[in-house]
Amino acid sequence: MTTIAVVTAGLSQPSSTRLLADKLAAATRSVLPDAAVEVIELRDLALDVTKNMLTGFPSPALRAAIDTVTAADGLIAVTPVFTASYSGLFKSFFDVLDPKALDGKPVLIGATGGTERHSLVLDFALRPLFAYLRAEPVATAVYAASSDWASPGDLDKRASRAGREFAARLSDAPAVAETGGFVPFEQLLGAGE
Repeated sequence: MTTIAVVTAGLSQPSSTRLLADKLAAATRSVLPDAAVEVIELRDLALDVTKNMLTGFPSPALRAAIDTVTAADGLIAVTPVFTASYSGLFKSFFDVLDPKALDGKPVLIGATGGTERHSLVLDFALRPLFAYLRAEPVATAVYAASSDWASPGDLDKRASRAGREFAARLSDAPAVAETGGFVPFEQLLGAGE
């Protein structure tokens, strides 16, 4: 069975960050309906993450979250945007992971913010973080501004595309877009052999 860990760093309840994480998980499960999804709300682990950074020892709750992320077949990671980057809580959680824990793991990244101006956080903050951790983010990342929630049609399309790409990476099958096929670069390289 495919397992997916969902890490969400929203601070409020309800949180648009959690809503986006749920939307991305649902889009993935529409392709992989048998996938097991476990959500990790970092707001519930904020003190544990801080104490781990100070002492080097995770609490049982934080250890369970770390084990969930490292054992999962794939990761959905969603953060709110604070000061043009990911939140400190989001970064701190990934700082307490073993640097090799996400090596080769498919990741679907997402972020939420007040305006569209912060959408570049996906490419200029999140992708470099996961590249450093040697994870493998899928091509489509999803940013949701406050305005996206008023009429979520376009957001739903972006989430659906990202979910299909992520599911394809998890199942090692090519993603099929609504308007045609998507062929991973690795398959194009092998096509002439």
